[in-house]
Amino acid sequence: MKQNRMWAWWMAALCGFGVAAFAAEPKTVTVDATQKGEPISPLIYGQFIEHLGRCVYGGIWAEMLEDRKFFYAVGKDESPWKGTGDCAFRMVTDHAFVNGQTPEVAVVNVEGGLAQVGLTVVKGKSYTGRIWLAGEKLAAPVEVRLVWGTTRDARRTVRITKLRPRFTKFSLSFTARANSQDARLEIVSHGKGKFRVGAVSLMPADNIKGMRRDVLALLKELDAPIYRWPGGNFVSGYDWRDGTGDPDRRPTRKNPAWKGIEPNDFGMHEYIAFCREIGTEPLITVNTGFGDAHSAAAEVEYANGAANTPMGALRAKNGSSAPFKVKYWCIGNEMYGPWQLGHMALEHYVQKHNWVVDKMRAADAHIVTFASGSVETKSKKQDRSWSEGLLTDCRGHMDYLAEHFYVHEKENVIEHSRLCVEKVRAKAEQFRDLRARLKMQDNPIRLAMTEWNYWYGPHVFGELGTRYFLKDGLGIAAGLHEFFRNSDVYFMANYAQTVNVIGCVKASKTAAAMETTGLALTLYRRHFGSVPVKVSGEFGPLDVAAALTKDGKTLTVGVVNPTAQEQTLSLACQGCQRAGAGRRVAFGGTDPKAFNDPDQPAVFKLQEDKADASGALTVGPYPDFRYWNVRAT
Repeated sequence: MKQNRMWAWWMAALCGFGVAAFAAEPKTVTVDATQKGEPISPLIYGQFIEHLGRCVYGGIWAEMLEDRKFFYAVGKDESPWKGTGDCAFRMVTDHAFVNGQTPEVAVVNVEGGLAQVGLTVVKGKSYTGRIWLAGEKLAAPVEVRLVWGTTRDARRTVRITKLRPRFTKFSLSFTARANSQDARLEIVSHGKGKFRVGAVSLMPADNIKGMRRDVLALLKELDAPIYRWPGGNFVSGYDWRDGTGDPDRRPTRKNPAWKGIEPNDFGMHEYIAFCREIGTEPLITVNTGFGDAHSAAAEVEYANGAANTPMGALRAKNGSSAPFKVKYWCIGNEMYGPWQLGHMALEHYVQKHNWVVDKMRAADAHIVTFASGSVETKSKKQDRSWSEGLLTDCRGHMDYLAEHFYVHEKENVIEHSRLCVEKVRAKAEQFRDLRARLKMQDNPIRLAMTEWNYWYGPHVFGELGTRYFLKDGLGIAAGLHEFFRNSDVYFMANYAQTVNVIGCVKASKTAAAMETTGLALTLYRRHFGSVPVKVSGEFGPLDVAAALTKDGKTLTVGVVNPTAQEQTLSLACQGCQRAGAGRRVAFGGTDPKAFNDPDQPAVFKLQEDKADASGALTVGPYPDFRYWNVRAT
């Protein structure tokens, strides 16, 4: 008889309040390994990053300075740069380095210049950077200092002795000798004369291609197979060309959708480097808000064209002779919403969508496209939803239909854990209904949930930087179960927005931590099977899902326990028999409001140990994952 292995994985946490009515009675679960559903797409574990808050800047990207190219006039309330010492400074527009203005500092034998405060440095850690300077007839050197205290020895200085009339780039390197959360970078001189500062950058020396080493380490653990970028609402006012060329010469813009400014340091080249570094697939969203078809086609050619095409040649000039080979492309973002730049009526937008896709496919016929729909949002002039309009009028101009959802908070932990489940299920049922009414049963178009998550609570980690708790990790695990149960509908899902901004990773200035939601995603990504199988029984309020691995030798069972009681499961397997001891991977605790914080020791970690092979399984105060050898029956 053929030997198989069986993995049983229990997601369970001893949570919360308002659940005493549920007694810890034994639950019966039957897993039938002979009744299989459509394979689960690995892209269900995707992620989404947007130029919003501290997702990219202050999260993934390692730059320590704000407004490093002087978009704001030095000394103004909006600018993080202030004058220091005795000097006069002004913003000059003639021969400006970038952004149409450059700070010029005039000193007269008394030290003065510019400074940015509020930097965080760590004792013994090295920091590197660069600065563009120009000047004439300056009697003394320009000194660039990293300062972490009040004494003369609480600083390190780089002296630049020879300035030229034209901007020249100089390297910076410092090592901090103490911890400080209020360090500063000073750019000063005390010689009579003037100097101009074009741009300046400072990063931890251990950065990886400009990205934070600690954040990348966690994203590699997360192992998401695809990342959507750069938005989101941001993309509808974004010109992708701004993110190409020399980063120091790229223009700074007002963020078109959110607060703050966009320095354009993280453009397409950096995004592709990010994807390659963590081993993930790129998914680029094109601008169908204020953007047009020709710009979208040029973006495709820039990414995928040969070096002898106009845009491919520009990409080669900017440092990448080989095409990026970006396969997946989102066509716009939430264009059904009046909050979206360039929003228009459905009957007009379908024409724009088709025009954009035609031009993009002319640049690369092999791209895979996602239309931006909504089964809930109705056209004001037509009695149909945006998703129905797109599926009707753009069917030949899309490969998949994108949808989004966010849920908020319920005080009751059981109800809270069901929010994502209900949304995933509702979207799937509405899509099936659409397919039936539009006679699309044989059409390969499926759903891509390109944004989904919990979204509530105070902004602890910058703009929209909400914190997640144990109960949110349970909800994300249950939401994944519902994606698995509807594997015939869902091709992809992108948890939003990865770092800080409603993200599964949180980062302070010097540390990063995996949220409970990230632990749930990591656990399923690493260990859950890919072929869903039927689960039956009376096991409410637990949520149970099961799947075989592709080779059929491993069975995984996930259980979400949102109650405050220990639960006992009686597991029966049809189509296989257990034949040995197993193992368990777990995380969890007794407080549904407990969380991981980047600046504190981790409360939750994935832990692995042995699991017994009995039929009665106890689901305690932690999610756990178990496996056994089995024989097929």
